[in-house]
Amino acid sequence: MKNEEGGLWETIKVIIQALLIAVVVRTVLFQPFNIPSGSLIPTLLIGDYLFVSKYSYGYSKHSIPFSPGLFSGRIFGSEPKRGEIAVFKLPKDNSTDYIKRVIGLPGDKIQVISGVLHINGQPVQRERVEDYKTTDLYGRTVSVPQFRETLPGGVSHFVIERDNDRGYWDNTNVYTVQPGHFFMMGDNRDNSTDSRDEASVGQVPFENLVGRAEIIFFSIDESASLWRPWEWPQKIRWNRLFEGIR
Repeated sequence: MKNEEGGLWETIKVIIQALLIAVVVRTVLFQPFNIPSGSLIPTLLIGDYLFVSKYSYGYSKHSIPFSPGLFSGRIFGSEPKRGEIAVFKLPKDNSTDYIKRVIGLPGDKIQVISGVLHINGQPVQRERVEDYKTTDLYGRTVSVPQFRETLPGGVSHFVIERDNDRGYWDNTNVYTVQPGHFFMMGDNRDNSTDSRDEASVGQVPFENLVGRAEIIFFSIDESASLWRPWEWPQKIRWNRLFEGIR
């Protein structure tokens, strides 16, 4: 009887230790994150699974599961660089995870004019490249304009304009980024709820940043069904596995 009890207790201790290690890794090092929407197409696709480095920007209460109010501000804080893709807690509720690209730093003036991003009064360089195939509002496959955009500082990435520079957020007022805040945007410029929408997202406080997107560790087409596992090998995007995120 004692041997059985001892064996059970050892099993419980191993489980507790494993859970503690998982919590520490998730809090201090890396957190897995999946992409539920198309706001960062073509960089990130629905069905991408990635690791977010928690240490990149230091630690806030949002680094801990369920965001307990143990402290305010950041510990070992390091501000994000322009062009990085970051996960953050939505300022409106401080609980919903969002992922966007860092476009504006504190003090910057951001504006979009006829689809062209302007930073501090200067248009950001963009070059038209081959059209990108995506889906429209009705789920139909369409080809849309794609651009290589190069931000101040040299980060280059692709963006798409589903509505051909005539989308709702393709002409905006000037946004002045507040101290301690960041202006976030999606690469799918006409299908992204981001800092341009002050009622829904707005500017993101430094404290709300969770971490920097680093690498895609798994990716599967959004049409894959949990109930048809025999189709999974054909649905996995093998070419995206272990791809670094820029």
